[in-house]
Amino acid sequence: MKSLNIKLDSIDKVKDFVNTINTFDGDFDLASSRYVVDAKSIMGIFSLDVSSVLRLDVHDDAQYDAVKAALGKYEA
Repeated sequence: MKSLNIKLDSIDKVKDFVNTINTFDGDFDLASSRYVVDAKSIMGIFSLDVSSVLRLDVHDDAQYDAVKAALGKYEA
């Protein structure tokens, strides 16, 4: 598993992030402090503190580079 720090500081960014991450197969988690949610769930993301930096956990190391390239605009 590899991780990436991201910032989703607007509703539009969250929507675009969810649409992008859903194009990938596999499991992805978003963590804020001690809370972890499915990164493909828009409702789950809105339950986190989106004003802070979030940690995206990519469970399939083979997809990490592609995910990082697709989500680079959200890197914190």
